[in-house]
Amino acid sequence: MEYAVQLKNVTKTFGKVVANKDVSLDIRKGEILSLLGENGSGKTTLMNMIAGIYYPDEGEIFVNGAPVEIRSPKDAYNLGIGMIHQHFKLIDVFTAVENIALGLEKSEKFDMKAIQAKTQEICDRYHFDLNLSQKVYEMSVSQKQTLEIVKVLYRGADILILDEPTAVLTPQETERLFEVIRNMKNDNKSVIIITHKLHEVLEISDRVAILRKGEYIGAVDTKDATENSLTEMMVGKKVELNIQRSEPENTVKRLSISNLTVYNKEKVKVLDDISFDAYGGEILGIAGISGNGQKELLEAIAGLQVTAEGSSIRFYERGKESSPMELVGRTPKKIRDAGIHLAFVPEDRLGMGLVGSMGMTGNMLLKSYGRGRLPITDTKGPKQLAERVKKELEVVTPSINTPVSRLSGGNVQKVLVGREIAEEPTVLMTAYAVRGLDINTSYTIYNLLDEEKKKGVAVIYVGEDLDVLIDLCDRILVLCDGKANGIVEGRRTTKEEVGLLMTNLKKGGAENE
Repeated sequence: MEYAVQLKNVTKTFGKVVANKDVSLDIRKGEILSLLGENGSGKTTLMNMIAGIYYPDEGEIFVNGAPVEIRSPKDAYNLGIGMIHQHFKLIDVFTAVENIALGLEKSEKFDMKAIQAKTQEICDRYHFDLNLSQKVYEMSVSQKQTLEIVKVLYRGADILILDEPTAVLTPQETERLFEVIRNMKNDNKSVIIITHKLHEVLEISDRVAILRKGEYIGAVDTKDATENSLTEMMVGKKVELNIQRSEPENTVKRLSISNLTVYNKEKVKVLDDISFDAYGGEILGIAGISGNGQKELLEAIAGLQVTAEGSSIRFYERGKESSPMELVGRTPKKIRDAGIHLAFVPEDRLGMGLVGSMGMTGNMLLKSYGRGRLPITDTKGPKQLAERVKKELEVVTPSINTPVSRLSGGNVQKVLVGREIAEEPTVLMTAYAVRGLDINTSYTIYNLLDEEKKKGVAVIYVGEDLDVLIDLCDRILVLCDGKANGIVEGRRTTKEEVGLLMTNLKKGGAENE
């Protein structure tokens, strides 16, 4: 057996937090290895040590059978290791080939014609679909990711690490990526994929390695694994992987959006004449490739975006259905002061949703601050709410007063979702509610949203995993290029249909269907 990378008894700590403990893991040449684990299990930390971003406190790393010291990404590149991160490191105003040229060593000859020829040869060999003269800002997410992979291959990588590579791809783009990964495997390259998507793990990988709470649990051949067996290894107990989707009952119109148009700060139209209704007692999914207006749609409803003339957002509050309120022109404070029960879990957890320097109690208090007239703020209610959210959603924190910025991304998300649901909203909007959450916590959130739906809440769910959108949502509005490109029934549609609507704009967009 030939090994590309071997980790022996690797440990990494950050202060008192043990990210990886005594991990021994082998990565074979010419294999696709998936790395699975719950939030905070140490997957990315472990791979960052192979990529030279962190240095282990203890243990050894072997590459091609020889012990090595990887103290920087440059050391990793010299050993043929390249990592493609979730957040791309590209210069927007440069072309594809110019971005590749940026990574050259000072000693290498800067010959753009030769660089272009070598890059084209890589694209041809692995069947990459990439226009080398295209500027990065004109590229789709999938094309940017392709460019990142070509960048590391250009620098001679034989070991590639991909961190959540399919997070924002359509099913069609994911299939193309998997084809490329298989081509690299056939060229005897080793590919490691960090992911939460179990169905993709089973489709693409040869083996699956599991981490739990920083420790290596073991590896299994994919052919011998199932979604349930992998989840049990990750969590340490049996977990039911069934999204509860109750039938909509007594649905009542809660939102009516008409001719909604929004321009961004650069005066570019990001939402173009959107019209749809949302009903209490249903979950309405919003699908679309990242950057197609999902964020702006929810922010416009919440009063955080200026809308163009002619736009209308009518809100039908419980008990006031006969006299809907127009939200256009109202700030979030005016919306709240009007007695409108609208809850919003934004995409930017710490930028918009929570105050990082405050603990759970302080962040619960934010929702009620300013309502009372007492000179001294009453923290009893927010403290009880913080304790309840901590217990029910199993938030891992040293104390409810620990600044939330010190918590893992998954725990931050639990605090935010828990606070918004506790408000007993009429309409609950969530943007990427389970992004970065492990599978166990994700299913907790899905079931919480279904419980809200049963209470008659209108839930609007923006998500990037089409399998989840189809299993969880009653209807799905698909956005493409800022336009409504169709509304499909969650129980009847397919991933392929939604994927095509995400990428191919129908003539004239679409009305409610």
